[in-house]
Amino acid sequence: MDDDKRGLPPLEGEIVATPPVEVVTETGLIRRPPPPPPLPPAVEPEDEEEDHMLRMSFMEHLEELRNRIIRALYGLGIAFVLSLGFANKLWDFVSDPAVDALKHLNVNPPRLVILTPMEAFSVIWVELPLLASVFLASPWIVYQVWAFISPGLYKKEKRLALPFVLLTAGLFITGGCFAYFLAFRYGLEFLLGIGMTNGVTPMVSITEYFDLFVNVTLGVALVFELPVVIFLLTLLRLLSPRFLLRHSRYAILAIVIAAAIITPTPDVFNLMLFAIPMCALYFVGVFAGLALVMRREGRAVPWRTIVLLALSLLLIGGGIAFAILHYHVHFVHKWPYLTK
Repeated sequence: MDDDKRGLPPLEGEIVATPPVEVVTETGLIRRPPPPPPLPPAVEPEDEEEDHMLRMSFMEHLEELRNRIIRALYGLGIAFVLSLGFANKLWDFVSDPAVDALKHLNVNPPRLVILTPMEAFSVIWVELPLLASVFLASPWIVYQVWAFISPGLYKKEKRLALPFVLLTAGLFITGGCFAYFLAFRYGLEFLLGIGMTNGVTPMVSITEYFDLFVNVTLGVALVFELPVVIFLLTLLRLLSPRFLLRHSRYAILAIVIAAAIITPTPDVFNLMLFAIPMCALYFVGVFAGLALVMRREGRAVPWRTIVLLALSLLLIGGGIAFAILHYHVHFVHKWPYLTK
């Protein structure tokens, strides 16, 4: 049996004993211990982490996607049931921009109308709770998205789960609030007041009003996810901050076109009201991706400069929003650009 194994290479993982080395000297034959075996090749930290990543087949990916979608729907259903208990208060909140706009236009009575018997039920008790449940369950839905993609990430990148969930859901809700308190209110009053100079009295059904409300609110809320999308694509190594900065002119053009589609009015001020925050969010996503790349390469991230710049932008934007909401100022085409 031993003779058959002579001349064959050792099997993988088999320990082969190295015989001692015989050296002939003037004093005789000396046996020296064998040389130590060669050290194993160094393993990079990322390669070691990659070996511990969860390997899944295509069918297992589909099964995991199915489970995450079902769990997200469970959370959405629970939020829908909770929203049903506050349907009347939610409708008062949603219809408030229309009531304010009709009051400013001196329309009496300042109310929305129904044209079919089922409008009130379908809008107030079905569509409105569903919209509220989307915002209410957004942290849970975002968590399911993260749980689906996390097996393909490195160990240190999985620690971003909590910031990712909080930031994504927070931006989604912030976008909805921006649309409700600023963009939708001014756009609605502009649209309702167009025909009044020609003797047309606005009479808006709750279905048409709610459809416009959903389009603007959800559209702006999704647009506010732009930094998260850019950061996620950078995290998955599908985009780089250098590429995004090099092609930023095309991104700004696409943002302006998207803002023109989402904006309910054709005037340039409402267009800028959408486009400027969207451009700012684009560059926020680029800087977040740049911080991620710098951390991967072991370079220091200038967090102090980033935080100061972010706080400055928040203070400027918050001051403009406060002036618009509290002092009822509006945009004009010349200096000082904001006036009563």
